[in-house]
Amino acid sequence: MNETKIPVSVLDLAILRQGETNQQAIQNVVTLAQTVEKLGYNRFWIAEHHNTPNLASSATVVLINHVLAHTQTIQVGAGGIMLPNHTPLIIAEQFGTLETIYPNRLNLGLGRAPGTDMMTASALRRNQHESVYTFPDDVKALLDYFGPANTQGYVKAYPGVDTNVPLYILGSSTDSAHLAARLGLPYVFAAHFAPEQMKEAIAIYRNLFVPSQYLEKPYVMVGMNVIAAETDEEAEFLATSTHMMFLSIVRNSRQPLQPPTNNMDAIWSPQEKMMATSRTAASLIGSKETIEKQLSDFQAKFQVDEIIAVSYIYDLDKQRRSYELLKEVTS
Repeated sequence: MNETKIPVSVLDLAILRQGETNQQAIQNVVTLAQTVEKLGYNRFWIAEHHNTPNLASSATVVLINHVLAHTQTIQVGAGGIMLPNHTPLIIAEQFGTLETIYPNRLNLGLGRAPGTDMMTASALRRNQHESVYTFPDDVKALLDYFGPANTQGYVKAYPGVDTNVPLYILGSSTDSAHLAARLGLPYVFAAHFAPEQMKEAIAIYRNLFVPSQYLEKPYVMVGMNVIAAETDEEAEFLATSTHMMFLSIVRNSRQPLQPPTNNMDAIWSPQEKMMATSRTAASLIGSKETIEKQLSDFQAKFQVDEIIAVSYIYDLDKQRRSYELLKEVTS
């Protein structure tokens, strides 16, 4: 069995590259979605973030609609909607409307974090402390809103009833693994920025999984940073943009995506290097042959059902080439 033959998808954050406007960043999202659709990728997800100057993905539902309107077949969705920021009814109405316009092309990934800092979370108008704890109930409410009318109460989502928008539970720790298993929903682990608890979270999900009307057996997706290039040396060079992006998170400077550099050691301290690279431990970086081996080794340990790739590459043509190489490896 070819351990690298696996469905692949894309997660995009509408990141601004140095010198770009928000409008250019959003156009890049559409262009990338069209590119990976032609390459045969499974889905294209957009993540919700707020008060982050280097990301243009705060109005996630609007961006999802924009991408759906400019593609034909690829599954498009949220990776994810941060449910503490929204009432389930509003999300059900929004995604029920999108499902009505674009039938059978929509995915709804759900996270329990706010996707921002606490001050911004407060400005988003929901009671932040309570809404994090009500995440399981909010997910169940969404399942109800998307289901048949005769199982619901007086308040319903129109459109939304009977649209059966597929839900995915997102996690970066073990917490959501329990919920995804209990509800019999697909589980997506964010190893592209928090790989530490991946092994434990996947094991919990698989061991506790209860078959449901939504899913017969566990389905595990893992977010991974992917930088593929013609040679290992070129990939390592391109990956310095990713390193600088994670360094800006460590420093809380939130810079636009920077051009690659030949001298990272002049930019970060040893401690910053350790902190930044710990977030990218689950990555595929190298030539086609190298990432094929890396993916084979990863699958030997985890046997995940789908990879959702994040590619922070400054040069748009190099980013496209990276996704071409990944698809060749996984097809």
